Amino acid sequence: MNSAHSSTLSSTRHMLNKVPEVTLVFWIIKVLATTVGETAADFLNVDLGLGLTVTSIIMALLLVAALVAQFKLRRYIPAVYWLAVVLISVVGTLITDNLTDSLGVPLWLTTAVFAVVLAVTFTAWFLSEKTLSIHSIFTTRRETFYWLAVLFTFALGTAAGDLVAESLNLGFFVALLVFAGAIALVTVAYFVFRINAVLAFWVAYILTRPLGASTGDLLSQPTADGGLGLGTTGTSALFLAVILILVTALSVRSRRANAELTATV
Repeated sequence: MNSAHSSTLSSTRHMLNKVPEVTLVFWIIKVLATTVGETAADFLNVDLGLGLTVTSIIMALLLVAALVAQFKLRRYIPAVYWLAVVLISVVGTLITDNLTDSLGVPLWLTTAVFAVVLAVTFTAWFLSEKTLSIHSIFTTRRETFYWLAVLFTFALGTAAGDLVAESLNLGFFVALLVFAGAIALVTVAYFVFRINAVLAFWVAYILTRPLGASTGDLLSQPTADGGLGLGTTGTSALFLAVILILVTALSVRSRRANAELTATV
């Protein structure tokens, strides 16, 4: 094997490591992050009184900074990756909130629009790269498509979750059951009926957003509104603490794995 080919393979491995393995911990942190996206947006906007516009600007700037850091890395760093996911969750929520609360766009329309935008993103991604697999993200262009898709799944999930919970008057708990049931069906379809793995991943990824949003609303909203009354502060702090513990554990394991790999080279 010549040195140029070896160098290319090495670079590819480093880029592949920028996206985490899809494990149970991955899905747990994902749901926790989506819940924080819902409650943290409400906390900053309402409880702290920053307002929707100021909150949106601040969180958008923080997201840009996190994504710049993420794109500069050549391997997966749990803390940076999951920070970007949490921030993109908040921004995705704020995008929908700005459209519905500030501009008065109906939830059914925002849901439809984000579904179309996400479909266009996936189509452009596939036509350009011939795959939507997150395990093949080893170029900047593919990573760009990936984060765009993630952003639009959060915006779509927020709109769909609010549509089911509020516009259809099902309530937060029933909405949670609806989306949890939908994810269970996807899981069965994948493990029992062997549907395409990439399709199953992205459908489940989209559904975890309204699941997390419904969970956040159920825990944080007042009992008079159908919630458990824990408040946005308590709910956000609790879920962020769990995320921090899990990401710290992943970081320790990642450093050990890299140290062992370096020692064997």
